[in-house]
Parts: sequence; C-alpha cells; structure tokens
Amino acid sequence: MTPTLVRQHRPHAGPRPQVDPCARARDWAEIQERMLVPLYEAVYERLDVSASTRLLGLGCGSGLALLMAVSRGAAVTGVDSCAPERLALARERLLPEAWGTRARAGTRLVEGNPRDAADARTPAYNLVTAFEPIGCMAGDSEGLGELLSEATPLATRGTPVVLAGWGPPERCATSSVLRVATKLADPLRSTGSWRPALRDDLEEVAQRAGLRPDGSGRVACPFGYADLDNAVRGLLSTGLFDAAVRATDQAQVDKELTEALHPHQRTDGTVWMPNVFRYLIARTP
Repeated sequence: MTPTLVRQHRPHAGPRPQVDPCARARDWAEIQERMLVPLYEAVYERLDVSASTRLLGLGCGSGLALLMAVSRGAAVTGVDSCAPERLALARERLLPEAWGTRARAGTRLVEGNPRDAADARTPAYNLVTAFEPIGCMAGDSEGLGELLSEATPLATRGTPVVLAGWGPPERCATSSVLRVATKLADPLRSTGSWRPALRDDLEEVAQRAGLRPDGSGRVACPFGYADLDNAVRGLLSTGLFDAAVRATDQAQVDKELTEALHPHQRTDGTVWMPNVFRYLIARTP
C-alpha cells in the first residue's frame, strides 16, 4: 500500500526574521500603491472632485489617493489606525511644512479612527472614500463596516461614499498568485488569509452601514513590475501574505510567491498581470 504524503507546516527552528515595517511601507508607497491609480482617477472623474470637495479618506495609508485629490483642489483629511509607517510617508507627501502652506492647505492626517477626525472647526465632509480593496481577506468587510459607522455622521446628507474591491477572480490574473497566501496560511485561514472576491461584497457592506447604493463601476488596474524581485516586494507590502509568513517562514513564502509569478513574467524580465477592480458609490442617509 502506498503511503499518503501529507504536507505539514513545521515550526520554524530558531528565531524568525523580523519584517522591517518601515521598509515594507516604503515598498508599498514606491512599488505597489501606484497600481490603483486608475481606480482613483476613475472615481474622482465620475464624482467631479474639485476645489469644492471636502474629502475624508479612510485607511489612507501613504496618501497617494489623497495627493491626487489635492491636485484637483480638494481639501482632504486622511485617517489610518493600522499603518503608522505608511501614514508617516503620507505626511512627507502632504503636510504643508513639506510643500509650502499654500500648496497643501486644508490637509489633515489623523492616526486613529474617523471619530478622531471630528473637529468643530472643519466643515462636514461631502465625499468619503475607502479605497483599500475588500473582498480578498477573511473579515476585511467587517472592519470596514465599523469605520463607515464612525465616518458617516461626519458627512453631509447624501454624501457619496466610495467602497472598492477586487473584481471577479477570472478577471484578475493576480488571483492565481494570491492563492499562495491561502495555501500556505491554511492553519490560520480565519485570521487574515486571502479569499476570492464575492460578487456582492461591496453591497453587503453598504447595506450593513445603512448606506444607499447609487452606482458602481469597474476599472482595469494591471499590476506591472520591473522584475520578479520587484513583484515579490510589492505583493508582500500588501499584507496579504503575512498570515502565510506566520504559518511557515519568509523564505518559504518568497520561494512559492516567486514560482507563482513566473507564468506572468515576460521575455524582457518584467512581470505583468491584468486585473479588474470594482467600486461602489453609496449615499449617506
């Protein structure tokens, strides 16, 4: 009888290598964040973001989406409670002392929750964005719902609230690569591993938050990288592989991620993965 081979995640011997959160945040800002620029542009164009816009950005990270809104004349407030290293980079990009008080006037960055952004001197917001894509990690929609419940009282009635998520797996080439995270993190599946996006993820979040859906769209956001190393660093910076690293080790994740990327490497060494992201516009009551 042929014995059955069972793959096991053995405890990592010795101390685990420590991830440098500052380096990871820099990889996000310099490599990965720009992949979502088409999404930001499509939303801002559709909603006519301009000098009359008072934007509250939830989970603003290193601030590229805010910077693009500021370039259209908007006054922006960014809030983030999960990524202090990314928020530090947003300060470098956006705060008046870095760029001149006139160039970035009306910009606020808050480390904390939306209620920490409440300020009697600040007019109510007329646009709320949550551009961190949901529908790819277990439990991510629940966390977004909590943010929205805190943010909507700070906005005027009928304010558009923009939610973003991954498109159908069959339209996202990166889905095959992200499955590495699920495969390696199986013992921790309930604590943050990747899952395929579901069709109604965004609508369900909006409904639970008491928001009224008012349109949606899909945007092509290809992921392009200079080489395999650049792609690995960019994808690791998303945090989607953190559970896999905890379940195995960094070397194993790097190895399997690189192997999964090989089919997407072109003859010139670059890596190219077409993807589609979806956004939902909902309105505050």
